[in-house]
Amino acid sequence: MGRHGVNRTRTGLIAALDVGSSKISCFIAQAGPAGGIRVVGVGHHASSGVRNGAIIDMEAAQASILTAVGAAEQMCGERVKGVIVNLSGGSPNSRTFGVEVAIAGHEVGESDIRRIHGHTASHDDNQDCELIHCIPVGYSIDGNRGIRDPRGMYGDTLGVDMHLVTAASGAYRNLATCVARCHLDIDDVVVSPYASGLACLVEDEMDLGVTLIDMGGGTTTVAVFYDGAVVYADVVPVGGGHVTNDIARGLSTPLHHAERMKTLYGSATPSVADEREVIDVPLVGEDSHSNPNHVPRSMLVGIIRPRLEETFEMVRNRLEANGLQRLAGRRLVITGGASQLQGVSELATLILEKQVRIGRPLRISGLAEATSGAAFATCAGLLRFAVENRGELDEPPRIQPEAQGIRFGRFGQWLKENF
Repeated sequence: MGRHGVNRTRTGLIAALDVGSSKISCFIAQAGPAGGIRVVGVGHHASSGVRNGAIIDMEAAQASILTAVGAAEQMCGERVKGVIVNLSGGSPNSRTFGVEVAIAGHEVGESDIRRIHGHTASHDDNQDCELIHCIPVGYSIDGNRGIRDPRGMYGDTLGVDMHLVTAASGAYRNLATCVARCHLDIDDVVVSPYASGLACLVEDEMDLGVTLIDMGGGTTTVAVFYDGAVVYADVVPVGGGHVTNDIARGLSTPLHHAERMKTLYGSATPSVADEREVIDVPLVGEDSHSNPNHVPRSMLVGIIRPRLEETFEMVRNRLEANGLQRLAGRRLVITGGASQLQGVSELATLILEKQVRIGRPLRISGLAEATSGAAFATCAGLLRFAVENRGELDEPPRIQPEAQGIRFGRFGQWLKENF
């Protein structure tokens, strides 16, 4: 499965690791015979050492990953050797181009598919970037396009449109090294919006054209699906954490109070009651009991809305610059933790002029209500990627970390090495 083949435990479990800017999540699941997924282990922990989707503190990120993976392993009673991991940083670059090879009238077989994929991979000559995905988005035989699987067909020329997603080598290698230090193999790397789309989108949306926006804590990632495949992926370096910072600065309140106010009272769209509703805002460095500070809710909304408007405008500009208006369709699905803020879908409808719905993981069982929402879409999508293997190119392993210390527990091994 996937690029390297999915590492499974004795019981056939697969593991997904979502390394986010606000939280680290790990799902361990059992894949059913009909493609069903049943989650048997869940672990998540507040993220440390990750900013804007990239590792900035190896030790802190390692400790957060170990805690999340350890909790999931304890819940299911199994140790995992490898994980499917997401990448939401590294400034991914997305491009699609066509390649043709002669097949001399014979039946298209697996060797022809591998040959044309090899021609495509050779176009990735940027030494500063890591190839993350090489996805066929449509085949053609003798100029007849729209073929999803050409095997068994006949013709003189076989063509393919390939979607290549690359990311900065530094960001990828930092992530891979961090996971390796947790004594885990990397089975595959998936860009975050691709994974979220696999979790939240229905088949008709993928076929007709849909834009998916995953609003995370440190980044907002974007993917466009058309004709059943992902045709574009991008990252905007703004997320829910930036909204929290804006509130903390604008109202001179500690970050944890800013996050609480955003969650309880925040909204992306104003209402007539905002001026009348008053919020208690503790000030930085002051005793909230002796110096009460009250502001109208309209002030909070006035801070949140501009940042979200900027985010959606950046997404719109990226889509327009890449000529994706037709493929992206009229459908927009928003997911991720920051999508749960009140009024987000209405603001997205206004700015992006699309039909909007909030997406949450589909076709996955075993999740409690707290872990089945939009905030866990990427982690659920990583499992879906492992099970479905959406036509990715098989490639040689890139970085295979050594899984040491599994028998004695990764966290204990880490303590021995560092203390």
